[in-house]
Amino acid sequence: MSRVATSYLLTCAAIGVAGGVLLWAAGWISSVLFVTVPFASVAIAGLWLLPATVALRLLERPFAGVLVGLISGLVVFPWLGAALWWALFAEIPFLLAIYRSWRTWQYYAGALFVGVVYPIAAAASFDLWSMPAWATVTFFVLTIASCVAGVALGILIADRLKRAGVARLARRRGLAGRGLGRGAGPAGQH
Repeated sequence: MSRVATSYLLTCAAIGVAGGVLLWAAGWISSVLFVTVPFASVAIAGLWLLPATVALRLLERPFAGVLVGLISGLVVFPWLGAALWWALFAEIPFLLAIYRSWRTWQYYAGALFVGVVYPIAAAASFDLWSMPAWATVTFFVLTIASCVAGVALGILIADRLKRAGVARLARRRGLAGRGLGRGAGPAGQH
């Protein structure tokens, strides 16, 4: 196995385990909130995007978000499906661009997309369609805001890690040298 592959897998593992610890707490808090104040549980929904966002932003490599989602999910095994589901939405904007573009707006597009899809998918659990219109709209806005905040925090963390030199070997180098992706320029200068 090459150094790049090893550093990539180890970086994903580290992000995944750290993300899993975060999601373990988020999962239990969300479960308690769902039982006591269901509406408020979506206020922390964006935390589920955080590990995949950090991995995708830091590494800019295909399937890094899904791999980190899988690792995070194994750490929070009862919520394995949820960790993978949210990671997939973080990954979709890059997959649609065939991993040739790593623009900041793509992270937020994924957050917006899942912020709309999640309330629809979970409508029955929250009895969303029986709520007054203002409550339904508030539910969507709260979910979207949480997802956008989770992605913003993930981008902030990844950018700080990148500036500190973390995962330098694991990052995709080829795109920068060809003028593609964020930070286009000579390879290694991001």
